[in-house]
Amino acid sequence: MPLSIVVSKLPAAAMAIYPFILFKRAAYKNNPVLVNHEKIHLQQQLELLILPFYLLYFFHYLFNLAKYKNHQQAYFNIAFEREAYQNECNLGYLKKRKTFAWVKWLNPKKTV
Repeated sequence: MPLSIVVSKLPAAAMAIYPFILFKRAAYKNNPVLVNHEKIHLQQQLELLILPFYLLYFFHYLFNLAKYKNHQQAYFNIAFEREAYQNECNLGYLKKRKTFAWVKWLNPKKTV
């Protein structure tokens, strides 16, 4: 498991900030689906050499916000989130995941 920290004021249940996974509550560390979701983000961050991931994530969110005019829709349509949510229940996903797999999620109409 990656390094984990509990941050009670976190605005989400968990958040991946390489090389850490931040959790809102200590109990969330035991949720394999949540941990897998965040590990997918850590892998995305690594393959983009960390900083470009955050820039792409932010600009993709802003683009989606302008498009959908809704925070929730903007967030759930970020390619990185689409990949993570689609595969979070597949606990073996990271073992078979191809590099830059998130790219196929850039098309909002595509369901992979």
